[in-house]
Amino acid sequence: MADRPIRVLVVDDSALMREMICDGIAATPGMEVAGTASDGEKALRALERITPDVVTLDIQMPERDGLSTLDAILTRRPIPVVMVSSLARLGADVTLDALDRGAIDYVTKPDSVAEARQVFGEKLPAKIRSIAGMDIQRILAIRRERKQRRREQRSRPPTPKYCGQGSRPELADKCIALGISTGGPPALRSLFESLRPPMPPIVVVQHMPPHFTGPLAWRLNAISELAVKEAEEGDRLKPNHALIAPGGRHLELRRCGDSARVTLRDGPPVSSHKPSVDVMMQSAAKVFQAGCLGVIMTGMGRDGSDGCRAIRSAGGYVLGQDETSSDVYGMNKVAFQEGNVDRQFSLGEAAGTIALQVKRLWQAKAAGAARR
Repeated sequence: MADRPIRVLVVDDSALMREMICDGIAATPGMEVAGTASDGEKALRALERITPDVVTLDIQMPERDGLSTLDAILTRRPIPVVMVSSLARLGADVTLDALDRGAIDYVTKPDSVAEARQVFGEKLPAKIRSIAGMDIQRILAIRRERKQRRREQRSRPPTPKYCGQGSRPELADKCIALGISTGGPPALRSLFESLRPPMPPIVVVQHMPPHFTGPLAWRLNAISELAVKEAEEGDRLKPNHALIAPGGRHLELRRCGDSARVTLRDGPPVSSHKPSVDVMMQSAAKVFQAGCLGVIMTGMGRDGSDGCRAIRSAGGYVLGQDETSSDVYGMNKVAFQEGNVDRQFSLGEAAGTIALQVKRLWQAKAAGAARR
């Protein structure tokens, strides 16, 4: 694909949105608009005439909505799809559904002309470039495998949430600091379905805008034996609880007596993101030191590599998702290549690998205390 432009099919029921998206693509070197469509049916007919490399797909459209159009596209021709979502709660819920069904990434519709230039002139082209040529068949196979595991799990009796043992020092003085981006929501669902208590406190940075992290936390809470919520200012870290950093704010941890608490702040993006994995991990390393387990997973860019380095420098341990099971081997690749990952893991074995490493941290600390 390097010797020809990346061809994009733009699907949106708004003529203004189609024009802005097309302008951003046309102005990007190495890209061109292969065609446009104002609804799902026209998009499917366009696929019979043209061969785009990537599709941008509106979520809310007449006749055939974005989800049913996505299903039809992936059935007829597995191709990378970027969803174009509203910034409302409904848009967040449907976007998460789309990502679970096989869409690779998404952008949110801008509220102003100035924001439109950044979203459609910078963010969207960057996402298109990163996913063009991606092996969608492999990703869809991973999605099907996850759905099969879910069906098997639903046949078992439901397990109540395990939120006890909050005072156990072998759990409370440790932390799992997890960073993830593109391909993250489906991967997090797979992970949290499989994690079993007891677990140390977990803090997650998933690159998402405001209004999206709340629905994500709610969904994870519904399928996990751990308690999951969107982090709020002053939240105390507790064993068997996971906190999701809210979109649009950096999350840091601070020591408060015998526990750690959350601090949320504004400020410029760090490593091109807000919330930033680096910010969260660096603060976790300071607070928990050798008791910190870093986990870096699928995602575009390099956010998290410096945070992983900080965790290892403080005596902690870092796990990185491998290339084969990642939607986008980007953040985790950079961290691994820069020497900031101790061990790689596949998504299917993630929960077991994390549990094993938590046990090792627990045993190492107990051995150190015995020697003293």
